[in-house]
Amino acid sequence: MLQDKDRIFTNLYGFQDFGLKGAQSRGNWDGTKALIEKGRDWIIDEMKASGMRGRGGAGFPTGLKWSFMPKESDGRPSYLVVNADEGEPGTCKDREIMRNDPHTLVEGCLLASFAMNAHAAYIYIRGEFYHEASNLQRAIDEAYEAGLIGKNACGSGWDFDLYLHLGAGAYICGEETALIESIEGKKGQPRLKPPFPANAGLYGCPTTVNNVESIAAVPTILRRGGSWFAGFGRENNHGTKLFAISGHVEKPCTVEEAMSIPLKELIEKHCGGVRGGWDNLLAVIPGGSSVPLMPKDVCDNVLMDFDGLREVGSGLGTAAVIVMDKSTDIVYAIARLSEFYKHESCGQCTPCREGTGWMMRMMARMVRGQATLDEIDLLWDVTKQVEGHTICALGDAAAWPIQGLIRHFRPEMERRIKEYRARIAA
Repeated sequence: MLQDKDRIFTNLYGFQDFGLKGAQSRGNWDGTKALIEKGRDWIIDEMKASGMRGRGGAGFPTGLKWSFMPKESDGRPSYLVVNADEGEPGTCKDREIMRNDPHTLVEGCLLASFAMNAHAAYIYIRGEFYHEASNLQRAIDEAYEAGLIGKNACGSGWDFDLYLHLGAGAYICGEETALIESIEGKKGQPRLKPPFPANAGLYGCPTTVNNVESIAAVPTILRRGGSWFAGFGRENNHGTKLFAISGHVEKPCTVEEAMSIPLKELIEKHCGGVRGGWDNLLAVIPGGSSVPLMPKDVCDNVLMDFDGLREVGSGLGTAAVIVMDKSTDIVYAIARLSEFYKHESCGQCTPCREGTGWMMRMMARMVRGQATLDEIDLLWDVTKQVEGHTICALGDAAAWPIQGLIRHFRPEMERRIKEYRARIAA
């Protein structure tokens, strides 16, 4: 279990002042100038040594991503864009950082931008996050007033500007290229890659898009050293991580824990266990609504990291753990997610535009049992036609929950169909 002295986000629950004075009392902005003076290469090397993988869902190594940015400018400016859209159902971790510990993010933006030779950064925040946006804006204003960002940030000789950009709450804008399109004032639709943002991103300039948690952890990693961060978790799954646990647990919460913690330990230590006891568990979605669910027998021993969850046919995603006990109508739960993905599809790619609607209607029939047994295989085939055939991962996100349902709860789907047929026959 992670000890308090090793927690990066020490005001996650908002018990202390979220402003500059409170942040400085917790160690933020301590020696930031000295970190900048160590140079770009040192910062990127420390991030590589930390083994941090992106905390937004894809899990790409953060230091490696930064190293793709051009070392020398060709005349175009470079940008850092922070993804604070957080639209994944079940995910409530980044909002806690922005609401209660926003200076970790502001300082992280300065250090990350310096490492990537970017004089400006944009935080793209979901429009519904009113309190988070106002707290974050206050933190930005305080940092400007104190000379921590702006001209000659922290007295380092580096000029840095930070802007907060409010979105309109579209899930698709959590995809990095759709997010860039939205900042530019266009419709939030993903771009084809290549070119990748590191070559041509925001306004056609070199850009890196990172998640809030990834950037907010940077100052602590640089102060304590990459090897300290790498000391948590298994090989290739290093560091601490925010887990947002919701659903049928005694005490839903967002908690910072070491990577590779067993799922059962995470739920029992921090959430008071599953409602009605562990044996009352039906299934868990371990990484936000887009990853396949896991039945109880898998949950008993699975480790909460990228590799452990991939091995059991799911994924860590955003580490939003949705717990479902035996009172859950599992087919209806997944049908509800199908409805969400249909609603949020941008419609640009035919497999997703047509497939999400088809899957939603099919799932609605499966809930009632108004289908035939061979339509379960047909539904599986359609998810495979959508998965991997779209510009962005929304198609995968719509397909995977259904695949998880069919893989683990096919007998329940068949039971409904048989019961409906029996009622009709009677």
